[in-house]
Amino acid sequence: MDLVLLSGSGHPHLARAMAGRLGIERAHCDVSRFPDGELQVSVDPAMRGGDAYVLQPVGPPVDQNLIELLMLADACRRAGAVRVTALTPYLGYARQDRRTISGGALGLRVVGDLLRAAADRLVVVDPHTYAIEAALGIPLESLTAVPILAEAVRRPDPERVVIVAPDAGAIKLAERYAVLLRAPVAVVHKRRISGEAVRVIDVAGEVQDRIPVIIDDMISTGGTVEAAIGAILDRGCRTPVTVAATHGLFVGGALDRLSRLPVERIVVSDTLPMPSDRAAQIDVRSIASLLAVAVAKLHRDEPLGELAVYD
Repeated sequence: MDLVLLSGSGHPHLARAMAGRLGIERAHCDVSRFPDGELQVSVDPAMRGGDAYVLQPVGPPVDQNLIELLMLADACRRAGAVRVTALTPYLGYARQDRRTISGGALGLRVVGDLLRAAADRLVVVDPHTYAIEAALGIPLESLTAVPILAEAVRRPDPERVVIVAPDAGAIKLAERYAVLLRAPVAVVHKRRISGEAVRVIDVAGEVQDRIPVIIDDMISTGGTVEAAIGAILDRGCRTPVTVAATHGLFVGGALDRLSRLPVERIVVSDTLPMPSDRAAQIDVRSIASLLAVAVAKLHRDEPLGELAVYD
């Protein structure tokens, strides 16, 4: 089978970078809309018999990017691709992996059912929870950008650093950074009040007189980072603060919120395209090589090894 890489409109820059590292040209596809807003998608029929990889992060606008991914994957199948893999470095709806209110929908399962109908396999990067495969119901490969980001925030004085998990859900992620950076971990225990606001309950671990590196899988509105910074400052940590996250959504006024905080650097990967008006302290590290190596291994049916994380 020939390796075929194509992309939707969600992140063409990352797709070009991946193609360059793989030494191939992206397959041609057309994505357009009818006057009523309906999406129309077509792919190169020359991919018949190929191993197709469709790059499309399911980030804002989430529903639009999701439908485009599904239609591109379906078009690949109908064009005769032997295998279709959806490359979704960021997977929207991953936070809806359980019902939190009576009568609520299980958003992640709905998305999984749709993806399973269109693709054979899904590749994500640092998902919100590694338990999502059970809810998705489609074979899943979880890659990690942690080594790339950890190297970007490494300091020459690790004995003065503390890795801060801004909530309990980020503890395992913080522990992976801590191993690479040889630094202790502190955890901020919070209670979410709304989609943007959180309240800190306690901080576990020693942060006084240490240089903090706050890590998370994503930065959305910046509310969690803001609350964590306030909590560790109250407990005597040093400034400035470094923040690292795999996914930089920066929605809901996040850029304005973060610009008011004593943050020296915000290091994120390019799983999502960055806003053109991003602040100077946002440091973007590419995962193009990570994805390219993973695709090459998957195409050859080789294990992903250290590229992947399962817990």
